[in-house]
Formats: sequence, structure tokens, C-alpha cells
Amino acid sequence: MTMVKGSSLASPYRPLSDHDEQRVHDAALSMLETIGMAAPTDRVRDAALAGGCTLSSGGRLLFPRTLVEDLLDKAAKRYVVHGRAPEFDFEARNGTVNFCTGGAAVKMLDIDTHQYRPSTLRDLYDIARVCDTLENLQWITRPVVATDIEDVFAFDINTIYACAAGTKKHIATSFADGNNVTASLPMLDLLAGGDGAFAKRPFCTVHATTVVSPMTFAQDSLDAACAAIDIGMPIHCLTGPQAGATSPAALAGALAQGCAESLASLCVINLLSPGYPMAMGNWLFVSDLRTGSFSGGGGEQALLCAGAGQMSAFYGIPGGCGAGMTDSKVPDNQAGFEKGLTMATAALSGGGFVWESAGMLASLLGCSHEALIMDDEMLSSIRRIARGIEVTDETLSVDVVAQTVEGPGHYLGAQQTMELMETEYIYPRYADRASPDDWKDAGSQDMWDRAGERARKVLASHHPVQIDPETDAVIRAQFPIMLDPVWNQQA
Repeated sequence: MTMVKGSSLASPYRPLSDHDEQRVHDAALSMLETIGMAAPTDRVRDAALAGGCTLSSGGRLLFPRTLVEDLLDKAAKRYVVHGRAPEFDFEARNGTVNFCTGGAAVKMLDIDTHQYRPSTLRDLYDIARVCDTLENLQWITRPVVATDIEDVFAFDINTIYACAAGTKKHIATSFADGNNVTASLPMLDLLAGGDGAFAKRPFCTVHATTVVSPMTFAQDSLDAACAAIDIGMPIHCLTGPQAGATSPAALAGALAQGCAESLASLCVINLLSPGYPMAMGNWLFVSDLRTGSFSGGGGEQALLCAGAGQMSAFYGIPGGCGAGMTDSKVPDNQAGFEKGLTMATAALSGGGFVWESAGMLASLLGCSHEALIMDDEMLSSIRRIARGIEVTDETLSVDVVAQTVEGPGHYLGAQQTMELMETEYIYPRYADRASPDDWKDAGSQDMWDRAGERARKVLASHHPVQIDPETDAVIRAQFPIMLDPVWNQQA
């Protein structure tokens, strides 16, 4: 299978004017300089104070405006995201769009019963196998958690293993703390090819929620991010302020707070290691203000997703936001329009990544194999939109129009049509374009039905040996691996 690289953007969607971008940035700098961040770890506090930060009378870490801008200049503007196989490598940078899964769902929408049940380690492995076949996903962050594992170290280790057993694309996961990051290195090295191999081709990113909104560091995740620097693991630092609950109800205020929190994490990483490969995940969420609960769909969420991506592009830092977080419990019309709104605007915003981009349901509480497949098809159209319209002398088609008017009167058999039909157009595999009568004659299936058939076929037949048996035996001798050996499951 050949990996489809990220798409360059022909024309970004910009919900903020240039003047608005600067005002959001200025507000974020003011928050960092006057309000600051609570609860830094000792390592972060010491590095920040040595770098020019100060402490407020209440012990909050204050970041001078000039320091933030200096660290922005030093931060990595692009870096290679490695797969375990080179064909899955791609570059993280603004001006392109790369799609990633994500989440931490605790439930699976069962493919057979269409009922929710707790997610398991086997579900995570199966999801990785499905994602391995999906052309529009560049990066796999674990969409579900293994609720059948209680020990936190075993949980972290098995999460990496299950993802790596299912795909050689780049993977990402969270860790309970920094100690688990360090302890995972021997397994990461084995998976990468031997001692020291992971640092040369780091195929796994730590997915660290380094901030708990409003304006407070999350110490365990911050420790995990710092430990990632020690072992050469790329970092995705994210924050998730929820407008109306953990950030202002005003969308501009929520965006400014999110930028401040993201910049605080960027400053910490670059104080410890200037230019370190880091993606800035300014994940902005929305509350339903009638209940205070999280809401993943709707126009407000789409605006915040796009605003976050635009600000990543403003900073020039690889980043983006989470999108595709429908509130619907099933892959229905609600899921379709909510995902379409948020995914399209986020993808066109100019940020480098869109996370949560496939499979998620129920306000991030659920995941579905069928939704993964349906969303991947949506992403193919979004990628096509991102390419834009190519305008050249040839594509303007003046001569083609003249020849057609003087000849057959239609373009169906024209040479240009034949040449462009596989490059200019996207053809759905699971969405239906048949007439009502033909659709009825074919069994009256909807897209959920067709995606389910595809998912069952993949789950039954796609058992790639992503970890060779010899390496697997060494890993199992050193770590508490709970997934059955996968090479025995080949059809």
C-alpha cells in the first residue's frame, strides 16, 4: 500500500483577518505575561526561571512577551514525521494538511450489534488494522482506550504495541507519566530495529495534554512531554479549553486563551531543547451552554477549529486542531453534517494537522469501524477541495470548447476528459450515486451498510505482520504484552 502524503492548500479558509490574528496573539501574550501559568513542575519552573520567566506573588509562572517571541523564532517550523517504514514518512509544516485519528473513547459501537460496549485492547489493534488500509490518514493516534487493562504501565505499553502491531504508519499515544515514557524506550528501539534505532527514526509521538484549562499546567502530562525530549520522541502538546466552561464563552476569548496555553507549552519545550520537533495542538472545544456539556459539532466548533489552525499558520509552527467530533451516536446524517462542517473548515485553515479526523462518535466517547471508513471517504473529497482549481491555458479549455461545439456537442468522449477523469475527480466507494430504482435493485443499502461490509472484510482478511516473530518474542519477554501474537491470525 502506498501512503498518500499531505495535501498542499490552494487557498486557506481564514475566519480571522490579519488584524484579528495580531489582536488574538497580543491578547495571548498579555495573558501569559500578566496571568501566567499555574502548577509548573520543578524541572519546568527551573528552566523557565533560568530562561527569563518570573513568578507572581501567587506562584504562577509569568512569561515575558519578548521571551515568548524569541522562543517562537527558535521553534521548529517543519520536521519529518517518520513511519516505521519510510514510505509512510511525511513532513509536518503549515500550508499542508495531514489527517490523524485521535481521541480516547471508552466505548465501541459494535459492528455486529450496533450497540455500544466498553472498548478493549483488541479493539485498538483492530482499529489500527483498519487504519492501515485507509489512504487519507497519515498518522494514527489511538482513538480508543483499552478499558480492560487496569495497570497504568501495562496500559501505556500495550497501547503502543497494539497500534504498532496493526500499522507501520506513524503512531501517537499518551502516557500516564514521564517514567512510562522512559521505560518504553527499549520496546520502541526493538520496534524500530535495534538499540538506538528509535532516536534515528522516531515513529511514535507523545500525545501530551500539557495544560488543564484555564491556564494551569497538567503535571503528569508535562512530565511525559519532558521525558519525550530525553529519548528523542516528537511531542504533540495540546490543550482543550471548552468555550463557556473552561474558557470564555466569547469565541475570540476562547481562541486567545487557547493560544496562550499552547504558547506556554511551546515555550517550555523550546526552553528545554530549542527547535525540538513539536506539534502545537490548540484544540478548542465548545460547550452547549444550556447544559454545560461538551459539544463536538456545529458552526461554533467549526469556527474555532479553523481559527486554531489559522493561528498555527500565523505562528509558523506545525499544528492544528481536533475536528470531526460529532455528537451523534451513530454515523447518520447528523454525524455527516457535523463532521463535514468541522473537518472542511479545519483542513482549509492553514494548520498542518487535523486530529480526530476519522471514526469518532458520541462527543468523543465512542468509535466505530464503519465511521472510520466513511470518514476516510469524506477526507478524500476534503483533500480534493484543498487542492483547489488549477488554472492554466490548457485547463481553461478554450480550444476544447471550440472543438466540441463544432463537433459532437458533448465532452464525454473528449481526449481531455479521458486524461483528467482520474486526477481531477474523486469517485466515492461507499457513498451512493445510483438512481432510486438501481439502488433498490442492488439491495437498498445505505452508506453505513456498505462501510460495514468493507470493515468486516478488512477485519477478516487484513492481518499484516507488522512485528516480526523474533522481535515480538523479545518484546514479550521484557514487557507485559496482553495481545495474542498477531501473525497466527493471518487468513
